[in-house]
Amino acid sequence: MVAYVFSKLITRGRDAGYVPAQTTQARTWFREQAEATNVTPSRVINQSSESSTSSISIPGNMVLFNYDPKTKASLPYYDRFPLIFVVEQNSRGFLGINLHYLPLNYRAILMDNLYELLNNKNYNESTRLRLSYEVLKSASKFRYAKPCFKQYLNERVRSRFINIDVNQWDVALFLPLQRFVKANKTRIYRESVRKFQ
Repeated sequence: MVAYVFSKLITRGRDAGYVPAQTTQARTWFREQAEATNVTPSRVINQSSESSTSSISIPGNMVLFNYDPKTKASLPYYDRFPLIFVVEQNSRGFLGINLHYLPLNYRAILMDNLYELLNNKNYNESTRLRLSYEVLKSASKFRYAKPCFKQYLNERVRSRFINIDVNQWDVALFLPLQRFVKANKTRIYRESVRKFQ
């Protein structure tokens, strides 16, 4: 488990008869519980075990990390704690879809569609998404990802990557972990929705 908050919610869900990620009903239950949770990104990062962190990001995995953009002075806004699915890597950094840029209802729709890209149904450490920029741009069901595409530089990552297990994706998706700078979430969500409508 990444942190206490994840394990607590997942235990509560299992006690209620929900297996994380594997059914729509379970996803809905975990998302509702996560939305009502009071947690900070620093707490998640600080409470993460060594086994759940890494110094590299792997395509198809969901990760949380602390980021300080190189061009922050010219950006209209940015997220200091991106929660992303890594799409592609290069020598300088990586492309990801930062789910924090979407209002919760659109996050849920996009995530439900992304589950169709699982590489297996084992729901374990080998499970990840088969992502590519081309796939995400070509299918209309992934249009909600459009405002979420962000390029990240390795040299600007300010923490280890917190790897979110597939069974924790629905919890992480709705946890209030975003920390936007230079704009509030209402403005950011409004502009994101305009980009895919």
